[in-house]
Amino acid sequence: MNLLSVNGEQHQLDVPDDMPLLWVLRDVLGLTGTKYGCGIAQCGACTVHLDGQAVRSCVLPVSAAAGKTVTTIEAIAENAVGAKVQQAWLEHEVVQCGYCQSGQIMSATALLQHKPSPSDAEIDAGMAGNICRCGTYTRIRAAIKDIGQA
Repeated sequence: MNLLSVNGEQHQLDVPDDMPLLWVLRDVLGLTGTKYGCGIAQCGACTVHLDGQAVRSCVLPVSAAAGKTVTTIEAIAENAVGAKVQQAWLEHEVVQCGYCQSGQIMSATALLQHKPSPSDAEIDAGMAGNICRCGTYTRIRAAIKDIGQA
Protein backbone atom coordinates (compact mmCIF):
# COMPACT_ATOMS: atom_id res chain seq x y z
CA MET A 1 0.00 0.00 0.00
CA ASN A 2 1.26 3.43 -0.95
CA LEU A 3 -0.17 6.65 0.48
CA LEU A 4 0.07 9.32 -2.18
CA SER A 5 -0.85 13.00 -2.05
CA VAL A 6 -1.83 14.18 -5.53
CA ASN A 7 -3.18 17.65 -6.21
CA GLY A 8 -4.13 18.07 -2.56
CA GLU A 9 -5.98 14.76 -2.25
CA GLN A 10 -4.77 11.71 -0.33
CA HIS A 11 -4.92 8.34 -2.08
CA GLN A 12 -4.34 4.93 -0.53
CA LEU A 13 -3.14 2.82 -3.46
CA ASP A 14 -2.69 -0.90 -3.73
CA VAL A 15 -0.15 -0.91 -6.54
CA PRO A 16 3.34 -2.40 -6.85
CA ASP A 17 6.04 -0.21 -5.28
CA ASP A 18 7.98 -0.16 -8.55
CA MET A 19 5.03 0.93 -10.71
CA PRO A 20 5.97 4.20 -12.45
CA LEU A 21 4.18 7.22 -11.04
CA LEU A 22 3.00 8.06 -14.56
CA TRP A 23 0.92 4.89 -14.76
CA VAL A 24 -0.52 5.49 -11.31
CA LEU A 25 -1.57 8.99 -12.32
CA ARG A 26 -3.02 8.01 -15.69
CA ASP A 27 -4.33 4.48 -15.21
CA VAL A 28 -5.21 4.33 -11.52
CA LEU A 29 -6.22 7.91 -10.72
CA GLY A 30 -7.50 8.90 -14.19
CA LEU A 31 -5.37 12.05 -14.42
CA THR A 32 -4.50 11.93 -18.10
CA GLY A 33 -3.02 15.41 -18.53
CA THR A 34 0.46 14.03 -17.83
CA LYS A 35 1.59 12.36 -21.04
CA TYR A 36 3.66 9.33 -21.93
CA GLY A 37 6.35 10.23 -24.43
CA CYS A 38 9.52 8.18 -24.40
CA GLY A 39 9.43 6.12 -21.21
CA ILE A 40 13.10 6.86 -20.44
CA ALA A 41 12.90 10.39 -18.96
CA GLN A 42 14.33 12.06 -22.06
CA CYS A 43 11.40 13.98 -23.57
CA GLY A 44 9.73 15.68 -20.59
CA ALA A 45 6.11 14.94 -21.57
CA CYS A 46 5.58 13.16 -18.24
CA THR A 47 6.86 16.00 -16.03
CA VAL A 48 5.08 16.55 -12.71
CA HIS A 49 6.11 18.30 -9.51
CA LEU A 50 7.29 16.30 -6.51
CA ASP A 51 7.51 18.63 -3.51
CA GLY A 52 7.78 21.53 -5.98
CA GLN A 53 10.58 20.02 -8.08
CA ALA A 54 10.06 19.04 -11.72
CA VAL A 55 10.51 15.25 -12.08
CA ARG A 56 9.92 12.72 -14.84
CA SER A 57 7.09 10.48 -13.72
CA CYS A 58 7.71 7.77 -16.34
CA VAL A 59 10.78 6.48 -14.48
CA LEU A 60 9.89 7.45 -10.91
CA PRO A 61 8.56 4.50 -8.90
CA VAL A 62 5.41 5.33 -6.97
CA SER A 63 7.17 4.31 -3.75
CA ALA A 64 9.56 7.28 -4.23
CA ALA A 65 6.58 9.64 -4.24
CA ALA A 66 4.95 8.20 -1.12
CA GLY A 67 4.80 10.79 1.66
CA LYS A 68 5.56 13.64 -0.76
CA THR A 69 3.32 16.10 -2.56
CA VAL A 70 2.64 15.41 -6.24
CA THR A 71 1.22 18.17 -8.43
CA THR A 72 0.07 17.49 -11.97
CA ILE A 73 -1.01 19.74 -14.83
CA GLU A 74 -4.62 19.32 -13.67
CA ALA A 75 -3.87 21.43 -10.57
CA ILE A 76 -1.09 23.75 -11.73
CA ALA A 77 -3.48 26.71 -12.17
CA GLU A 78 -4.04 26.64 -8.38
CA ASN A 79 -0.41 27.74 -8.08
CA ALA A 80 0.01 31.49 -8.76
CA VAL A 81 3.08 30.95 -10.92
CA GLY A 82 1.43 28.05 -12.74
CA ALA A 83 -1.59 30.21 -13.57
CA LYS A 84 0.75 32.89 -14.98
CA VAL A 85 2.55 30.30 -17.08
CA GLN A 86 -0.70 29.01 -18.55
CA GLN A 87 -1.81 32.56 -19.35
CA ALA A 88 1.54 33.38 -20.97
CA TRP A 89 1.29 30.19 -23.05
CA LEU A 90 -2.05 31.46 -24.41
CA GLU A 91 -0.79 35.00 -25.02
CA HIS A 92 2.28 33.75 -26.91
CA GLU A 93 0.30 31.06 -28.76
CA VAL A 94 2.89 28.49 -27.66
CA VAL A 95 0.80 25.41 -28.33
CA GLN A 96 0.74 23.78 -31.73
CA CYS A 97 -0.01 20.06 -31.47
CA GLY A 98 -0.02 20.39 -27.67
CA TYR A 99 1.26 16.94 -26.77
CA CYS A 100 4.37 18.12 -24.90
CA GLN A 101 2.81 21.20 -23.36
CA SER A 102 1.75 19.79 -19.99
CA GLY A 103 5.38 18.82 -19.38
CA GLN A 104 6.62 22.16 -20.72
CA ILE A 105 4.26 24.08 -18.42
CA MET A 106 5.27 21.98 -15.40
CA SER A 107 8.97 22.56 -16.08
CA ALA A 108 8.49 26.29 -16.69
CA THR A 109 6.50 26.66 -13.47
CA ALA A 110 9.18 24.89 -11.43
CA LEU A 111 11.86 27.04 -13.06
CA LEU A 112 10.03 30.30 -12.33
CA GLN A 113 9.30 29.29 -8.74
CA HIS A 114 13.03 28.88 -8.13
CA LYS A 115 14.29 31.62 -10.51
CA PRO A 116 11.62 34.34 -10.83
CA SER A 117 13.60 36.29 -13.47
CA PRO A 118 15.67 33.70 -15.32
CA SER A 119 18.32 34.57 -17.89
CA ASP A 120 18.31 32.89 -21.29
CA ALA A 121 20.93 30.42 -20.05
CA GLU A 122 18.82 29.62 -16.97
CA ILE A 123 15.75 29.10 -19.16
CA ASP A 124 17.75 26.77 -21.41
CA ALA A 125 18.98 24.80 -18.38
CA GLY A 126 15.57 24.73 -16.68
CA MET A 127 13.78 23.58 -19.81
CA ALA A 128 16.46 21.12 -20.95
CA GLY A 129 15.04 17.72 -21.69
CA ASN A 130 11.62 19.01 -22.68
CA ILE A 131 11.27 18.18 -26.34
CA CYS A 132 8.77 19.93 -28.58
CA ARG A 133 8.39 18.25 -31.96
CA CYS A 134 6.66 21.35 -33.30
CA GLY A 135 9.64 23.54 -32.41
CA THR A 136 7.88 26.21 -30.35
CA TYR A 137 11.01 26.87 -28.30
CA THR A 138 11.19 30.59 -29.17
CA ARG A 139 7.58 31.08 -28.03
CA ILE A 140 8.25 29.10 -24.86
CA ARG A 141 11.27 31.28 -24.06
CA ALA A 142 9.33 34.48 -24.81
CA ALA A 143 6.48 33.37 -22.52
CA ILE A 144 8.89 32.56 -19.68
CA LYS A 145 10.76 35.86 -20.19
CA ASP A 146 7.49 37.84 -20.03
CA ILE A 147 6.54 36.22 -16.72
CA GLY A 148 9.99 36.86 -15.30
CA GLN A 149 9.79 40.51 -16.25
CA ALA A 150 6.26 41.03 -14.93
